[in-house]
Amino acid sequence: MSGEGEDGKDGATAGGDTDATTEEYTALDRVAVLNPQSGDADHREQVRTLADEYGYTVLESSAENEPFEFARLAGAAGTDCVLAAGGDGTVNEVARGLDAAGALEDVTFGVVPAGTGNNFAQNVGVEDVRHAFEVAERGERRRIDVATADGRLFLNSCIAGLTADASAATSSEMKARLGVLAYVINGLRTAAEFDGLPLAVEATGPEGKETWTGEAVAVLVGNARRFPAEGRSQANVEDGLLEVTIVERMPPANLLEEAAVQRLFGEETENVTHLRASELDVAVQRDEPVSFSFDGEMGAYRSLAIRTRPRVLEVCVGEVYDPNPE
Repeated sequence: MSGEGEDGKDGATAGGDTDATTEEYTALDRVAVLNPQSGDADHREQVRTLADEYGYTVLESSAENEPFEFARLAGAAGTDCVLAAGGDGTVNEVARGLDAAGALEDVTFGVVPAGTGNNFAQNVGVEDVRHAFEVAERGERRRIDVATADGRLFLNSCIAGLTADASAATSSEMKARLGVLAYVINGLRTAAEFDGLPLAVEATGPEGKETWTGEAVAVLVGNARRFPAEGRSQANVEDGLLEVTIVERMPPANLLEEAAVQRLFGEETENVTHLRASELDVAVQRDEPVSFSFDGEMGAYRSLAIRTRPRVLEVCVGEVYDPNPE
């Protein structure tokens, strides 16, 4: 289902006892779309208990693409609030489903972090499963940007290169055992064999048009996420701009040294380019397509037109969410 390994296997139910149908959505004000196999797959009962306590109908996925379809149907039926209970891949599917129904601007959206990394949840200030329901009930609502790559929606980030390859190579079992460390380990394993990406990048932003051409180790495009050397990863997700980081190809030993001293995405290394853009065009300068990861969901492209849609999605945010992070 996603780069998070989120392929639910338990029954898909609405309210816990019947298969979800189109007709059932007409009476639902609050829906929680649950992927029971996200992360270490131990959150199912807690989500269901809290959903019942707070008055949410649970739609539980049992097959690939069901979170998308549940969200599409819920959005089409005019559901007021939709929570995505899973990892970043599930969050992405639910948001895309709402968008497919033309309901992205009308629904209040919340995230229940139950995956491995839970990057989007962290960036909107949601700490854990219980906190997610508390935030959805009493927390602040903010309108945030979303982004699209050739029309494919993403909330957190779009990445290509070494980081995306490491994510795709990380098995569900490895993530269950090691958590976020699994991505780091696979990144180090992949670095010595990585050939680099020949790219031409054109960014349109506050400074006008900027271009970059060369071989990259990674291209990281953040919407809700930025890629700092340390500290919180939240980007300004209300400014209509993408945070773009391009890491140039360098010898593997240099790359690992940069990463080891936490300078890989920092300002003090000459091998990294930072851009801010409302429009980003990426062209691959080779015959083979490049794998891109959209919130953990993989796709292969030879070119991408990435655009922002400013402040279209109302999201439940936690207390530590910062509308204007430095």
